[in-house]
Amino acid sequence: MLKPENIKRIVIKIGTSTLTHRTGRLDLRHIETLTRVLSDIKNMGLDVVLVTSGAIGVGMSKLGMTIRPKELRYKQAAASVGQCELMHIYDKFFLDYSQVVGQILITKSDIVEENRREKVENTFEALFELGAIPVVNENDTTGVDEILFGDNDTLSAEVAALVGADLLIIFSDIDGLYDCDPRENGDAKIIKRVTEINDDIRALAGGAGTKLGTGGMVTKIHAAEVCFENDIPMVITNGAKLENTYDIIAGNVPGTLFMK
Repeated sequence: MLKPENIKRIVIKIGTSTLTHRTGRLDLRHIETLTRVLSDIKNMGLDVVLVTSGAIGVGMSKLGMTIRPKELRYKQAAASVGQCELMHIYDKFFLDYSQVVGQILITKSDIVEENRREKVENTFEALFELGAIPVVNENDTTGVDEILFGDNDTLSAEVAALVGADLLIIFSDIDGLYDCDPRENGDAKIIKRVTEINDDIRALAGGAGTKLGTGGMVTKIHAAEVCFENDIPMVITNGAKLENTYDIIAGNVPGTLFMK
């Protein structure tokens, strides 16, 4: 069980499917709920970090792109435009709840290289001390494959370890980890608690080419492995129900809890 008294610093990861409509445009209702909930949790005295996806998708929409570009320079251009739009919206919505946000763009090098990691840690700590909410994304604009995480699930787990978080919540497009593919089996049941990552759990996530795997569960299991290595509880829950955050920090997990 999660113990509410042990949760002082929390990382929230939000995916593109929660942030945007099918049109690629921002889902302002969900963003308003997200910023309200996180602001309220901040007001409770918790440190909050938001790891956000969506820069490339939002940039594509704003630039009139209908198909995700394959060429790196166009992906980076879309990320550049989309990141501006995302931060503009986050700044506006958080300000309505008297919260200040600071942007941190990260690549893998910022985590694995000791000197750079220390500087990033110091930036996070300064933001916490000043009462701001760090908003984190991967630096798609200047990153190349060799220095990118490639997914924000893994990034969020690495950030949780970096800041010494007491909890990582990953909001997904499904309710949690199931015992089989819920899209193919109507009797699929959510696994409420995972205490170790073994081959059976990895198999449930699916491999390359499977429906569940391409849905992103593989990267979430990898994020859970990072969290286990750093003794950080992690929760997968439904991004359509952002107010689940209150239940989770109270110790009642609607979704799957990964915890030793």
